[in-house]
Amino acid sequence: MDTASNDSQDSWNRDTGFGANDRRFAFSRRTSSKQWQEPPHTPIPINSDDSAKPLLSRNMSSINIPPGSYFASESNKFCSVKDKSSDKLSVLSLAFTILENVRSGNRYMKRLFLMISLNVLYTTAELAIGLLTGRIGLVSDAFHLTFGCGLLTFSLFAIAASRSKPDHVFTYGYKRLEVLAAFTNALFLLFLSFSLAVEALHAFIQDESEHKHYLIFSAVTNLMVNLIGVWFFRSYARLNLVYRKAEDMNYHSICLHVLADSIRSAGLILASWFLSLGVQNAEVLCLGLVSVAVFMIVMPLFRATSGVLLQMAPPSIPTSALSKCWRQVCA
Repeated sequence: MDTASNDSQDSWNRDTGFGANDRRFAFSRRTSSKQWQEPPHTPIPINSDDSAKPLLSRNMSSINIPPGSYFASESNKFCSVKDKSSDKLSVLSLAFTILENVRSGNRYMKRLFLMISLNVLYTTAELAIGLLTGRIGLVSDAFHLTFGCGLLTFSLFAIAASRSKPDHVFTYGYKRLEVLAAFTNALFLLFLSFSLAVEALHAFIQDESEHKHYLIFSAVTNLMVNLIGVWFFRSYARLNLVYRKAEDMNYHSICLHVLADSIRSAGLILASWFLSLGVQNAEVLCLGLVSVAVFMIVMPLFRATSGVLLQMAPPSIPTSALSKCWRQVCA
């Protein structure tokens, strides 16, 4: 009898790696004799109405979840919707959904929609004038503004979609979509800073007489439109902002987006003015300063959004506290 007990105890030790007197995880590793005698059960559907059957057996490892959409109801329970037509949303219905959210949204959503409308009108006019007059500089600037309008539209879509309830695909909701939109804006601004640096290097190599002075009218108009956007989101016009919610990152990225475009337009205006005064390498100096300024204002946002997406530890929590918690969990 003692030999059988010792063999059983030795097999338990080899299986778990704990000592002979350590019984902390015995309940999760040993199987009762009654459990071995029971026949295997088939998985029970989650929407079963048969109250006579047990919900889940101890040796059951899977459940059947019927297809459909699941969302959090008022009673904090996930409800099933088997309407498959709701999964196929057209672009038109999506646009109507965004417009409905803008109409019932806060003032920042309405301001963002107004700013996007102004940018679309200005970009269309600039593209038409550039194509009619054959000015390649206007056409290039119009395509740059078109890409910027697309990013602002994605930010608006993120704000509208973040109000959606959790479903069977995104069980935690859509709040993280606003962080993704802010990260996309920050990445675009970093690319803008790099392109301005390359443009400054190209202006240093080529002849200064090739500077396109007709772009000053486009820059003045673009500066006026962007200053309206900066005034709309002036409460987020800070370099190091304390983010309390995911939408704070999104609105901050929108403000930095229009602020960077304003700095770019102002740099182009100053470069044209300095060149008219006969200042040598004025365009190189202005483009270089604008590139450095855009890089400096966007880097805090880029670090914050990438840290959230990579699930980094908050900077307010010391590393020693995390190490202590980790040791307690692993103990």
